Amino acid sequence: MKIMKIASMITGVIFALFAILLLVQMWGNVMPWEVFIKLGVTAGVIIVVTFGLAILYREYIEEKTMKDEKYLD
Repeated sequence: MKIMKIASMITGVIFALFAILLLVQMWGNVMPWEVFIKLGVTAGVIIVVTFGLAILYREYIEEKTMKDEKYLD
């Protein structure tokens, strides 16, 4: 599904950016740790919500397709 590709790309980009930020923060301490933790939690929430919505959308579309093709009543 196209929506799953988009969700995967969004979460992949967020994950990669946070991994880079983690390395920079560990080696350079560019921001206070409190802000870094908040960014980490925010990134995690965005990843979970994006995948959750993509999975819900995919299930809805699959069920609708199966009903349209008369596989489900």
